[in-house]
Amino acid sequence: MEENVRNHPVRSAFGKLFKNKLATVCFFLLIIEIVLVILAPVIAPYGYDEADPSIKLRPGFWAQWTVSDDPESPRYSNNPKDFYEPGHLLGTDDLGRDVLSRLLYGGRVSLTVGFVSTLMGLSIGVVCGLLAAYYKRLDNIIMRVMDLLFAFPSILLAMLVIAMLGVNTFNTMLAISIWSVPSFARMVRGRALQVKEEDYIMATRSLGAKDSRILLHILKNCLPVIIVIATMRMATSIISISTLSYLGMGVTPPQPEWGGMIASAKSFMWERPSLIFVPGAAVMLTVICFNVLGDKLRDILDPSLKD
Repeated sequence: MEENVRNHPVRSAFGKLFKNKLATVCFFLLIIEIVLVILAPVIAPYGYDEADPSIKLRPGFWAQWTVSDDPESPRYSNNPKDFYEPGHLLGTDDLGRDVLSRLLYGGRVSLTVGFVSTLMGLSIGVVCGLLAAYYKRLDNIIMRVMDLLFAFPSILLAMLVIAMLGVNTFNTMLAISIWSVPSFARMVRGRALQVKEEDYIMATRSLGAKDSRILLHILKNCLPVIIVIATMRMATSIISISTLSYLGMGVTPPQPEWGGMIASAKSFMWERPSLIFVPGAAVMLTVICFNVLGDKLRDILDPSLKD
């Protein structure tokens, strides 16, 4: 019994993952980030739209060491906007809203949109890939539709969908999921074509098993590929929602989102560069972590690798 638990695929996968220091750091960073954004209503010091114009464009905690009110100090400043406002660790924006609170609430939106859009694209893409691989009559039809979607640059396709349906969070998720479908469909189809020629699949078919049962067996063997693609697609989806929000076609204000925070701060990039750096660093860190995990999971879950 203990040996079965020790050799369980999930336990084995995590064991291999944690042997890589970079992947381990990325995994726990993502866990911490997810916990923080989920608990945003509890731990955020202010509401995301709570404004105080009297303290707008204040720097974060680092200003305590970069400016001084001592006239004899080389760091002397008599401008109130150069001084840290207690209680606002990352400073305030041009409307006097707390940057840390908006970063946490914006993370909820970015990760939620990334997860939901990836799940939507995954669901449709996997079904299309399996059907194209298993039924030759559907293969040409499905894959030509995928080729048509691939013909459009991803962000332009998303913008087209949003322009047709209107700007709101759900339409943004739908737009991102639509251009995710071809990638999932092609990868799953390629793997499914290999799996369906395996001896045990041929034996299952010869025993008169229903197509649905055979497709489930094929799907089970495609899961490693699906997990890897989904992990990496999360990174792409987060970049996409940030890009669309930056262009004004994503999450609508006053709801915060990392790309939208960067867009609203671009007019103040020289006066208060931290307003761009903070959400930009959040996007960069999240995307790097998902890509590193996806790359490591590909090594772990690749069936051609030996222990």
